[in-house]
Amino acid sequence: MPILHDLPGLRPVVAGLEETRIVQMVQYGRGREGLIPLWVGEGDVPTPDFIREACDRAIREGRVFYTWQRGLPELREGLAAYLSGNHGAAVGMERITVASSGMQAIMLALQALVGPGDEVVVVTPVWPNVMSAVALLGGVVVPVPLEPGPHGWRLDPDRVAAAIGPRTKALFVNSPSNPTGWVLDRDGLCDLWALARRTGIWLIADEVYGRLVYDRAPGQRAVAPSFLELAGPEDRLIVLNSFSKNWAMTGWRLGWLVTPPELGRVLEKLVQINTSGTPEFIQMAGLAALERGEDFLAATLERCRTGRGIVMAALAPLAGVRLLPPAGAFYAFLAVPGVTDTLAFAKDLLDRCGVGLAPGCAFGPGGEGHLRLCFASSAERLHAAMARLVPALEALAPGTGDSA
Repeated sequence: MPILHDLPGLRPVVAGLEETRIVQMVQYGRGREGLIPLWVGEGDVPTPDFIREACDRAIREGRVFYTWQRGLPELREGLAAYLSGNHGAAVGMERITVASSGMQAIMLALQALVGPGDEVVVVTPVWPNVMSAVALLGGVVVPVPLEPGPHGWRLDPDRVAAAIGPRTKALFVNSPSNPTGWVLDRDGLCDLWALARRTGIWLIADEVYGRLVYDRAPGQRAVAPSFLELAGPEDRLIVLNSFSKNWAMTGWRLGWLVTPPELGRVLEKLVQINTSGTPEFIQMAGLAALERGEDFLAATLERCRTGRGIVMAALAPLAGVRLLPPAGAFYAFLAVPGVTDTLAFAKDLLDRCGVGLAPGCAFGPGGEGHLRLCFASSAERLHAAMARLVPALEALAPGTGDSA
């Protein structure tokens, strides 16, 4: 899509917006016969019946009018109980605001905090919409890339501290990470929280993948460490979340924020301006997910664990590919040393083998030279994808196979 420079009165930052490279990749391959799409963050299982039925029932009951702009009280109470149970820390409903998607939750948080020239320190690689949202508000992203190591990705807290300056308003951290699968451990959580408190900045934690973690001890609940376990209700912490990944609800557009109660009252005004609230029937579907969705979530986690194993077994042995085992989320973020244009490389792979991957350049500093593959799919689909992808990588990736 061309960049729009000729429309009179258009803000320069908007005129210069491009489609993310993920979307560019999807548009390039959309509609290809026999395509196996592993480029976006969703699986191949539709939303379960009990959630859809709750939505249908709410529509039949006439729950189709304007509603509470911070969210239905019963959904906020359900979220408070869900979070308190997961993290062993009391989270009151007065801290919760429902949003029309996880992305809108990010946008609401940034609208509340970020103005022209304000800096947001962002741990990268990261979902590109985060960086675009900061730019739209006139803010400046200060990236701090994760570092690959022998045992997985790691974050250097000293580099985070060095990135914080007098214009810094917030630190944005996504754990478990999209796209790397990195999970911030308890010690790392404490380090960043102490840094945020010492400097007085806000900490914005994207915990959308917090229930999709692997390598838990037997009998231990699958929950990633959360900043909610450290912070008090009045602290400068915003935790973002979504229904999309846990319960196969990507198309429903339903998320939430946990904030200090006073900030929640500010967010209510922003919701009024942005959407006037999330449809009540969609919120009732979300409530059903909370009340009845643990079995489905557990099955999703096992499906993703199987998918992770299939992908790791197929790709990790390739000589020209480096793949660190993801500890959380549902992505493999494979490095292809020697590849400098991952968008062009992903297109070449698609043309050669019909498997769609997301280019790592979409995810900011630290993403260059990588490809993201979503393994939240059936074993059959992933085996088919690997059967195509491995020979294509052997043919195209520098340093892989005889033909490289």
